Amino acid sequence: MTRTSASSLLSTLGLLAILAASALPLLRLGGEWFGWLYAAGAALLLAARFIDPTPAGASLRVKRLKRMEIWTALIFVAGAVFTFLDLPGNDWLAFTMAGGVLTIYTSVMIPRESRKSENS
Repeated sequence: MTRTSASSLLSTLGLLAILAASALPLLRLGGEWFGWLYAAGAALLLAARFIDPTPAGASLRVKRLKRMEIWTALIFVAGAVFTFLDLPGNDWLAFTMAGGVLTIYTSVMIPRESRKSENS
């Protein structure tokens, strides 16, 4: 298995785990293990982002977007920390939404910028 395919598999599993864990408390089904599922998804995503190779000859913008993906995974890790703290409010949800927005942005912009640099 190549680094790219391993990264793709781990990031997909991590994001699905974060999605499932985020849905549980919103549907009033969250138990003790909701935080553990969220943390496992965040850890998988972080591992995936660290092993994801930057394409050879990538533009500076693509390299920055790849680094932004790592920071996005760290935002999910921060959200996982808040699932275990006994604080009032839903701080974990704010981190989840911020990470989700950045994930959508990078997943749109990386292919667009890669195509743009290939055509130049």
